[in-house]
Amino acid sequence: MLLSVVFSFRDEEEVLPELIKRLHNTLNPLDLTYELIFVNDASTDASLQLLLKHRDEDKRIKIINMSRRFGVAPCTMAGLQCAKGDAVVYMDTDLQDPPELIPKLLEEFKKGVDVVNTTRIKRSGENAFKMWLTKKAYNLINSISDIDIPKNTGDFKLLSRRAVNEIVRLNEYDPFMRGLVRWVGFNQTQVLYKREARFAGKAKFPLLKSLGPAKEFIRGLTSFSELPLYIALILGFLISLGAFVYLIGIIITRVFMGMHKPGWPAIMVTMLFLGGTILFSIGVLGIYIGRIHHDIKNRPLYIIESKIGIDGEEAT
Repeated sequence: MLLSVVFSFRDEEEVLPELIKRLHNTLNPLDLTYELIFVNDASTDASLQLLLKHRDEDKRIKIINMSRRFGVAPCTMAGLQCAKGDAVVYMDTDLQDPPELIPKLLEEFKKGVDVVNTTRIKRSGENAFKMWLTKKAYNLINSISDIDIPKNTGDFKLLSRRAVNEIVRLNEYDPFMRGLVRWVGFNQTQVLYKREARFAGKAKFPLLKSLGPAKEFIRGLTSFSELPLYIALILGFLISLGAFVYLIGIIITRVFMGMHKPGWPAIMVTMLFLGGTILFSIGVLGIYIGRIHHDIKNRPLYIIESKIGIDGEEAT
């Protein structure tokens, strides 16, 4: 059996030595062969040089270098496309998700499970506000989407070969990985674990200093549901209906009751509310149209600069 472990990373020179050490300690005792595929998202530190040094000692380490920064999901997809394993694990490099959990994932895989999700029962090193916000985001996505994403389940999973093949075949431009894995179906289960604080370095997507979490949330909302479009439609209908009723009320009070008051505050509030609703609806439409626009251009999800150890290729 061949196991592939895929990592998408950027600027992780402080973490990589410990990660590789713990991976070898975990996987070497197992009765299998494995490959470690590191997808370098245009790192600016010494991460690549460090990996090359480790590869000189262990050819099971393989490297994919992106031509520029593309993001976590495209790098993960590149790793999945190049992985040859009968089972593929993809995870972050920051050691918040422990590689020591991989044997448990393999136990479920050997039972015939195609997708083994990991669910966090505890998350160290993260503030209470972020945890609360994440929980609400999961609830909202699950309430409006066509799929059910388990709460506290991130991008640390084991996939069978057929699950990998189907995910890669989808070829989406802006993939929401957590949703795609659920969408392809097959036999899925969960393994519970405690998530640790980051081993070293800084978080690449801090909650209040990056649009990453917000983009991921919007991606989750719009990838598997058209409900935001229907919400915009219903809002427009209700506001139009309210305006019509208000107009009738004005006619009745003026023509039949002889009353008429300027009511400038009410008019301004109505105009601002209507303008905000229009902008909200345009924004929702814009997100969907933007996704269509990207798909129509049919640009590749990523561009690889070089491969090292993938299909026998070496850097030039």
